[in-house]
Amino acid sequence: MRITRTRSTGRGLTAALVTTGLLVGLAACTSAKDDTSSTGGASAAVTAGTDGTDDGTKLTLWTRAPLEKQAKLLVAAYNSSHKNQVQLTVVPNDDYVAKVGAAAGSNGLPDLFAADIVYVPNWVKQGLFQDLTSQIDALPYKDSINKGHIAAGTQDGKEHVLPFVLDLSMLFWNKDLYKAAGLDPDKGPTTMAEYVANAKAVQALNKPDTYGTATGLNCGGCLVFTWFPGVWADGQQVMNDTGTESLLNSDTAKTIYSDWKDMWDSGAVLPSSKDEAGPTWTAGFTAGKVGEMFYPATLLSSTTGFDVGVAGIPGVKGGASTFVGGDGIGVSKDSKNASQAWNFLSWMMSEDAQVGVLAKDNDVVSRSDLANNKYASADPRLVTINTVAGQGDTPVALNFQQAFNAPDSPWLTMVRNAVLGDGATVDKDNSEITSVLGQ
Repeated sequence: MRITRTRSTGRGLTAALVTTGLLVGLAACTSAKDDTSSTGGASAAVTAGTDGTDDGTKLTLWTRAPLEKQAKLLVAAYNSSHKNQVQLTVVPNDDYVAKVGAAAGSNGLPDLFAADIVYVPNWVKQGLFQDLTSQIDALPYKDSINKGHIAAGTQDGKEHVLPFVLDLSMLFWNKDLYKAAGLDPDKGPTTMAEYVANAKAVQALNKPDTYGTATGLNCGGCLVFTWFPGVWADGQQVMNDTGTESLLNSDTAKTIYSDWKDMWDSGAVLPSSKDEAGPTWTAGFTAGKVGEMFYPATLLSSTTGFDVGVAGIPGVKGGASTFVGGDGIGVSKDSKNASQAWNFLSWMMSEDAQVGVLAKDNDVVSRSDLANNKYASADPRLVTINTVAGQGDTPVALNFQQAFNAPDSPWLTMVRNAVLGDGATVDKDNSEITSVLGQ
């Protein structure tokens, strides 16, 4: 797999709009802070050993609300087994960027903070994370750590973050509805054409309030999370290697748009998808009223009351891929407890945390060597999810938020024009995405 450097998320895909003013202001605050001698500074490397220091220090950690469950489990497990104690602060998703920006400007960041992968490249560039290169490189299992998250936090060859919690976009299908529609409930679609055919088959059941598929057609984050993998599955890319040019007017991408237009025009898409901006974009499937959907892997446990099949997201020609999203985590530029903070991070990547905490709770592990663990093996779907994680991507662009996730992003305009309109402006809209990426 080729990692082209950014984004995500599954839950909480409606990431807050990062205005140019906020980013410029944050950059000015961090660049104006030259006196970093007391904290080690963003340019200084963490000096801890492989495992860091566990001496009873009180550490602070911030995370955004969508990852509250996983964060609480990890912190509780760490606190119960270490002298160091981590105090967790959970911040509402829409407030997180502003809170980090204000804290960075006043030298008040916590010891550790997590960041949606979409923000990591910018925050690394602005110097908000300390350099962890020597510690990460010393981990004996480094090569098995999710490469997308490592890449998102790497600048000028220096590594700054580790994966905190992964979220993957996957193909989910309702086996009960498949069976009722005369489809093989144990076999999901392997191409976009099959996906379209299956959605129409479920729609043809004419069951009340039941639809073939659903998505978030007013949610840029939902769409990158679930539509980019179809491009990757065909061996194509969504951006150039530097994240400054959009490649979303390829023949593969245009076919994906036209397939969704076909499903929309035929009535096979949940009607509320037209205005869905993210908060309830998975609700129809979770309620058992949608036949198939590109869906966050972290919500597998929410699909109760009916049997669910899971696979990677197919391309136009076949294959399978996923958007490897979620959050990265690192030691802040303001931490005076870098060695102790690294102790938490190194433990977080250990088998005790990855398997004993995350896998036990049906979450995706961040290490490929732990993918087929005792908890995953009890549910073949979890093995599938962990396996597909290695076939996915985490694209990275400094202006990803403005180009793709913002409510007025040119990406969202492109999709809506292509699916809800006549599809004649894809090339023009793609140029607009490139313009924003290159700013």
